[in-house]
Order: sequence, then C-alpha cells, then structure tokens
Amino acid sequence: MDLKDIQNLIKFVAKSGASEVKLETEDVKITIKTGSDDKQETTTYVQQIPVGAPVAQPAAPAPAAQPTVAETTTATTTAEDSKYITIKSPIIGTLYRKPSPDKPVFVEVGQTIKEGDVLCIIEAMKLFNEIESEVSGKIVKVLVDDSSPVEFDQPLFLVDPS
Repeated sequence: MDLKDIQNLIKFVAKSGASEVKLETEDVKITIKTGSDDKQETTTYVQQIPVGAPVAQPAAPAPAAQPTVAETTTATTTAEDSKYITIKSPIIGTLYRKPSPDKPVFVEVGQTIKEGDVLCIIEAMKLFNEIESEVSGKIVKVLVDDSSPVEFDQPLFLVDPS
C-alpha cells in the first residue's frame, strides 16, 4: 500500500462519516480516527509489520541507468579499499578510541602500527576489552566514531600493510 492509497482511504473515511476505521493487511496496519463534525479532525496511525521474507512489490520502471556520482564514488572507494586490510570488531559493544576522556586516542590516521598494538577499547557488559592489532602497517582510515556502538564483525579500521 503506497502513500496515495493511504491518502485516498483517509479522504474516503472522512467523507463517509465513520468515526474510526481499522485496516490490517499482511504488511501494514492502519487505524484512522476522525473527530466530531465540528472539529473536522482526522488522525491516522500507520504501523509497518515486519515480515519474515520480503514481499515483492511491483517496481516502477527505472529510466536508463547512468551511474550517479554517489555510485561512482562508492565504486572507486571500494576499489581503493580492497588493497587495505580491514580490522573488524570481535565483539558487540561500545567502542572507545581513548583509554579515558582526558587521554589522547590510541591510534590516528597515518600512524604506523605493529602487531599487538592497542587500537581501541570495546566495552561490553561493563568490561573494557582492549582490541589489539593482528597486522602491522599504517592506519589509513578510522571507520567508527568514538563512543559509538559497534556490532560483531563491523569494520573498524583500514590498514595499509605495505
């Protein structure tokens, strides 16, 4: 159900004089409540219901595809990043780039690291786990901000091994 269908449904309910209409399909649940006649108020609640498998929606025909600037940049970035080693998060938690708020960060972009150097700390269940480098090289890119949540196997750093 697209936005135009929902708008048409709202207009239909408003004209019908019904005070409340509920519509529930496989992937959308809609409740439309109208106020009294003197207020002319309409309240609509739209709730997406998660489904196990994606429902195939007919797609609008796309114009002849020419790569946009974002797609070209992404392709170039991916090609450049392929020569680097990605250091990924071994656990879920909150990443900290500093040992404490008043200390400098463990590693900066351009800094040379060696195997065993501490790159960051990930807090998981009130335990602070030091994440050590398993490779030697130069930090090319930091992919995660300080004090941000990270997922298992999420890329954290790009390292140039040369």
